[in-house]
Amino acid sequence: MDWLQTLAVVLDSMVRLSIPLICAAMAGLWSEKAGVVDIGLEGKMLVAAFAAAVAAYASGSAWVGLGAGILASVALALLHGFAAITWRGNQIVSGVAVNMLAAGLSVVVGNAWYGQGGRTPSLEGAARFGELTLPFARWAREHVPVLGLFYDEVVSGHAAPAYLAVLCVLATALMLKRTRFGLRIRAVGENPAAVDTAGISVAGLRYAAVAICGLLCGLGGTYLAVAQSAGFLPQMTAGRGFIALAAVIFANWRPWPALGACLLFGLLDAVAIRLQGVSLPGIGLVPVEAIQALPYLMTIILLAGFIGKATPPKASGIPYVKER
Repeated sequence: MDWLQTLAVVLDSMVRLSIPLICAAMAGLWSEKAGVVDIGLEGKMLVAAFAAAVAAYASGSAWVGLGAGILASVALALLHGFAAITWRGNQIVSGVAVNMLAAGLSVVVGNAWYGQGGRTPSLEGAARFGELTLPFARWAREHVPVLGLFYDEVVSGHAAPAYLAVLCVLATALMLKRTRFGLRIRAVGENPAAVDTAGISVAGLRYAAVAICGLLCGLGGTYLAVAQSAGFLPQMTAGRGFIALAAVIFANWRPWPALGACLLFGLLDAVAIRLQGVSLPGIGLVPVEAIQALPYLMTIILLAGFIGKATPPKASGIPYVKER
């Protein structure tokens, strides 16, 4: 039973570590489906984490922090949209600028306000999202020990944003495939001229997709600072935005495979944490830095193996100029 407990704990860590990746992956999916390349996922999550921690600390409410995180992320997403859609700027350069702006601004403002090197004060009580116990969790563990163990450890006991992230995956898959709005978003990414000919605003649809991208990044960033951690730390996203973008490419811009790729990265991260300080047979004690590099190494391997096979939307990264 000990190995089952260990497996359940690792899977629980996998889910917790995957939530920011899932949010960022769905965000990048919406943006790129509409033809707007967004490598600024990292920056939007970072500014959302900072705004959420500040608002949660000031108000004492995690939900106020969630609202502030989403607003800050959407504002930064619209700034990227203004540069890339309205002014038809280079989308890669704009995304890099978003990342640099978020990384620098969060540290400077945080240090000016709190004087803790860019960190915010620790969040306590209602200022953090607590763990939610789903129905039948205890009953299942008592009456169906094995299944109840995994239900109690892996499915139940997560913060509210974690369950919202899973619902966002379902909503993304249904909306992009089953709704008129989703069809138009996909059409804008494939053939914006045809959409424009039909009398539909290409810029309006792309702004909508960019705003949804900001909303999802806000959810992921808030989870990092107000649920997974107890406050904001400089550079706390630690490359998760780029890993999420790699997951989207690996999944060939499809929601459910992107979810699976994020869970894979989360599993590697959970295993890396578990292996720290453990002596492996035939290898010995592996340096902590080498273990921590596992998720990033897997990102490079997956991109090297699948980048040539992935097919992005045809109009992705190409500013649309209406023909006269």
